[in-house]
Amino acid sequence: MREVTVPLGERSYSIAIGEGLLERRDLLAPLVAGRAVAIVSNVTVAPLYAARLRAALEPDAAQVIEVLLPDGESHKHWGTLQTIFDALLEHRFDRRSMLVALGGGVVGDMTGFAAAVYQRGVDFIQAPTTLLAQVDSSVGGKTGINHPLGKNMIGAFHQPRLVLADVGCLRTLPARELSAGLAEVIKHGAIADAAYLTTVERDLPRLLAHDPEALAAAVARSCEIKAAVVAADERESGLRATLNFGHTFGHAIEAGLGYGEWLHGEAVGAGMVMAADLSRRLGLLDAAGARRLEATIAAAGLPLRGPAWPAQRYLELMSVDKKAERGIPKFVLLEALGCACVRRAPEDEVRATLAACTA
Repeated sequence: MREVTVPLGERSYSIAIGEGLLERRDLLAPLVAGRAVAIVSNVTVAPLYAARLRAALEPDAAQVIEVLLPDGESHKHWGTLQTIFDALLEHRFDRRSMLVALGGGVVGDMTGFAAAVYQRGVDFIQAPTTLLAQVDSSVGGKTGINHPLGKNMIGAFHQPRLVLADVGCLRTLPARELSAGLAEVIKHGAIADAAYLTTVERDLPRLLAHDPEALAAAVARSCEIKAAVVAADERESGLRATLNFGHTFGHAIEAGLGYGEWLHGEAVGAGMVMAADLSRRLGLLDAAGARRLEATIAAAGLPLRGPAWPAQRYLELMSVDKKAERGIPKFVLLEALGCACVRRAPEDEVRATLAACTA
């Protein structure tokens, strides 16, 4: 087992990475002993893994229940969140209760948000079962739901007590979902570690083949990068915004198509191509770097072009991005591979990028 620490003082926590972690009673018992525990999952993941997790929890927890949500980004809204609250109230869960998010990013974000606001805050554990969630969304305490006008616009910062990244769960991950997770792996190299990006390029065949050693190494390094950024800027006042490389364009694609039409990682893949192109146009990233990044994204099986909408449609969607100020978007751009910055861009250059990078 590999372990990465997110250093946040009294709220520090560990990310455990390896195989068979859902069954590790020794990791869970110190956090759940004597507590009521709710496993929150979805109808796809629960039949695969909920019984194993429950068996590890039941010897020490006072009570274990399961809350099943529908599967997919289109269900990441208030109505589904209410399902979690209904179950917690029905079973008289109190402030000592513990939630465990068993699933991908949607389950993790919604469970974390429920934990942040139920009785003004209860503890939760992340047990991510997708690559995207293991390398990104389960770490850092961002929780929330979508609004029809913008992705993740309603939420809270609420750190988990533990992250269990069981890479064995990735064996059942469909190829499309695996590629979507690789978008975030590539992103971490692009913004913070050029040597890691080189490693990812080299290991892509193994990663796409579900090689557990390659996957564990990628999850660990991505978590190290994200943990360092979160420790330096927990609430995204500066440095943490660089983790949104490709996301300003990507979130616009998701919102414009309707949540769930493209997977989050697919939208980020196309968004990173756009962001790299804009970086090149602004004289930050050289053309060779932009081409190299695009080739890596293509090799991961991700889209390279966004939908063929008018530029004004993209600009409207990006105006409600969380980094926007008074409706004017900011972009995470690359000064070089491994080095990111956040800045505004002239609208004519943004329009040129959109013309070049949409289907």
